[in-house]
Amino acid sequence: MIQRVYHGTSLNIAIQDGAEAGQTVPHVHAHIIPRRKADLEHRGGSDAIYEMMEGREGNIARHLGEMVEEKREREREREKEREREGSRFPAVDNEMREPRSEEEMMEEAFALAKEMEGEAVD
Repeated sequence: MIQRVYHGTSLNIAIQDGAEAGQTVPHVHAHIIPRRKADLEHRGGSDAIYEMMEGREGNIARHLGEMVEEKREREREREKEREREGSRFPAVDNEMREPRSEEEMMEEAFALAKEMEGEAVD
């Protein structure tokens, strides 16, 4: 399914459960990372994924916090723009498109679950 949906030929799976495992938020979570041949050669090879997950790039709590703050800032900017224009409807600005929402990601998860229902069990 990973190959068909994400065009990955392999994948890494990392599970974090607890502070000693690097958990930064109080719940279990898993990273399922589709991989392709030579995808991290520019970073020193395939083992670079472990440093990426342990470093800034893998800090989910930080990413979520940044997304929330960016969303708030965009909303403040939209509100200012609406006040300037006297309109109750925000203008669409491609530069200020929002990152994917939790709902969108859940929809993707459900679509992938449905996709897996058709998979043959090896």
